[in-house]
Amino acid sequence: METISFGTDGWRATLEEFTAPRVRMVGQAVATYLRDEGREGPVAIGYDARGTSRDFAEELTRVLCANGFDVLLPERDRPTPLFARAIVERDLAGALVVTASHNPPEYNGVKFVPEDGAPALPEVMDAIADRLAEPDPLPAEEHGAAEEVDFVTPHADAAFELVEETTGSADLDGLTVAYDAMHGSGRGTTDALLERAGAEVDRLRCERDPDFGGGAPEPAPKNLEKLAERVTDDATDAELGLANDGDADRIAIVTPERGYLDENLFFAALYDYLLENDSGPAIRTVSTTFLIDRVAAAHDEAVHEVPVGFKWVAKAMAEHDALIGGEESGGFTIRGHVREKDGVLLALLAAAMHAAEPIDDRVDRLLEAHGTVVQDKISVACPDHEKARVIDDLEDEIPDEVADTPVENVTTADGFKLQLEDGSWLLVRPSGTEPKLRVYAEATDEERVAELLEAGEELVEPLV
Repeated sequence: METISFGTDGWRATLEEFTAPRVRMVGQAVATYLRDEGREGPVAIGYDARGTSRDFAEELTRVLCANGFDVLLPERDRPTPLFARAIVERDLAGALVVTASHNPPEYNGVKFVPEDGAPALPEVMDAIADRLAEPDPLPAEEHGAAEEVDFVTPHADAAFELVEETTGSADLDGLTVAYDAMHGSGRGTTDALLERAGAEVDRLRCERDPDFGGGAPEPAPKNLEKLAERVTDDATDAELGLANDGDADRIAIVTPERGYLDENLFFAALYDYLLENDSGPAIRTVSTTFLIDRVAAAHDEAVHEVPVGFKWVAKAMAEHDALIGGEESGGFTIRGHVREKDGVLLALLAAAMHAAEPIDDRVDRLLEAHGTVVQDKISVACPDHEKARVIDDLEDEIPDEVADTPVENVTTADGFKLQLEDGSWLLVRPSGTEPKLRVYAEATDEERVAELLEAGEELVEPLV
């Protein structure tokens, strides 16, 4: 059997590996870590809509209580960002969330969120991994107690107040929004927040289905075709489409003119919108569009580039007092909120932006001012144990030009990013979740992006 291997902020595996005894070991490791760090407050334990998640959450609850911690539970599956927000609001020791996010139903996972509500940094996850052990309960008289509490209302209050404060209005009266929960934990949370703000909500897949309709709760274009039809069809009333992934920490946007809106374009539009009422730099990952930089430059603001992974976005947001942080996969947060991606808050914020001015109009204006950008990516198979070697070998193979264009600069924040003289770029980095290398490219048109991706594939494949 595979060992318990922690990723960016937790452990994720198929149900063959993700078993109750091993979940209890993770719970004991977290309890030991919290005690060793002197954390004495309650621990929140949440879970997503998967069929096994409630049972695993109860296993974790028993272990944490047996280690002397009080536990706060939701009344049902709820979005991951609600628990991150609750840590700060309730001064908790941390949180555990049973979720495999956008993975198919045959997966599950457990995520640890530390006391600041931001994603756990590698040193925290390493410390927990070092403490993996069978449960070691305290005497019964020292056990903690479990209690069900309302995580939804405090989060909704905070989100509503922050959007009003940041944008000037959270009033969605007269706006019809189509919302797709993908059978995940956003149902009854994101749509309720939109209705509270005055929107008319047209719901899709807002019933719990532990199998997510037979697919993965991943808000990718191929999985949101019905949502796109609702918004782009002139015969329907929906003016904007919103979707969350399985645990609702990510957001996807559908507009009348574009259908599925590229996350890079949404990021640029949202940053531009926030800068109308506030100021501050943006944090983006190496795989996110340079259009963010152009928007920032137009407002005399800075952009800070970080490796892929929201933990690095969160860390940089604290260091630079950033207005917004995000990544091209649809994870975002803003100043004044917890430094964790939050698809529930972002749904309200996106709707408020659209109510102020159609998102398509804002994107059109940005592209006219700053130039068209197109981005795409491909994957090259590479065993996990070979990734580091391939990236090391790539250092000696960096060319002077790519697709007949000189390389102007090379950055190594995460893999190798080759910035070309014409403003386009090529990025090669190891996937953090699959046995693959990712090759990204950005340019002014699809043909040029295809050329760059082909060049990147030719550069990498001989090294694998």
